Amino acid sequence: MARAVLFLALLCAVASAVPVAVGARKMVGVYELRRGDFSVKITNWGCIIMSVVLPDSKGNLADVVLGKDTIAEYVNDTSYFGPVTGRVAQRVARGRFVLDGKVYHLYKNDGKNTIHGGGRGFSKSIWTVKEYVRGGDSPYITLYYHSFDGEQGFPGAVDAYVTYRLSSPYSLGVHMNATALNKATPVNFLQHTYWNLGGHGSGDVLGHTLRLFASRHTVLDEELLPSSGRVEPVAGTPLDFRTPTPIGARIRSVMGGRIVGYDANYVVDGEGMRPVAEARDGASGRALQLWANQPTMQLYTGNWLNHTRGKDGKVYEQYGGFCLETMGYVDAVNHPEFPSQTLRPGQVYKHDMVFKFSF
Repeated sequence: MARAVLFLALLCAVASAVPVAVGARKMVGVYELRRGDFSVKITNWGCIIMSVVLPDSKGNLADVVLGKDTIAEYVNDTSYFGPVTGRVAQRVARGRFVLDGKVYHLYKNDGKNTIHGGGRGFSKSIWTVKEYVRGGDSPYITLYYHSFDGEQGFPGAVDAYVTYRLSSPYSLGVHMNATALNKATPVNFLQHTYWNLGGHGSGDVLGHTLRLFASRHTVLDEELLPSSGRVEPVAGTPLDFRTPTPIGARIRSVMGGRIVGYDANYVVDGEGMRPVAEARDGASGRALQLWANQPTMQLYTGNWLNHTRGKDGKVYEQYGGFCLETMGYVDAVNHPEFPSQTLRPGQVYKHDMVFKFSF
């Protein structure tokens, strides 16, 4: 495995604007979607959003996504800059679950637990480019990944597709679906982009105002697991963003596990495709509105960034970006009180997000 990753890293070092062949079957490259002065770069390594470039209120362009310069750097990235994570995102307690009376043991890559699908989940795999339209009114790319039976310990094979699409005005759609092929299996994806609307590497995001359309949160313990199974109101707590509030206003009162900062799971109000979050950077005038169809969202404020080398010679410090990770309930496979994330053979998982930018 180590040799394979090293070989891929060497190949990816030259994969920037032009796809590079890996063996005889796969291609790893960077694919740009462009609509006027709005552009997004995607790589099929981990289905990663590498950049999102758009104007500010004065027409100045900036990249508002934290990340790396080359695919080779993403191969060894441990911060999860921009990928789709799965087969089950966030944490699975003790790397195990019981399904239909059988115990399954997963690869543990977060102490005693499994996070973001294991040591080589979807974010550390090569996806196949199925369709790619670079420009026009609605440029898009569709990526495909086949997850085999037993991958990282998960039962059954799964076919996964992700489409990134630009639309007017300044909207980025993320459309994920997956089909269980032959066995029951848990499925719960998320998109793990770090945003800084002032531009990546421009400083911390503590002054960004944030509004969340969530009046409840899932209570997480020190390991960021919902061990109690409780869902409680945000009212009267530092987790309350129901009205626009600077991210840093109460951050010192919050522990994201064992470190100061937000790593909290919110239950989004309503159902179906609906507003989840709004964020705004006053200095640049850029704003982001997120719509999605999932029941929860994890807010993460880059708590573990610590002189982390990023793109363009930038260095990311703590709170240098924030993530808005829509998903199903955390560790649902171990909590029958939560809505199920288990697919039966032939069933389809659908997860849609739209990021709407303004300035």
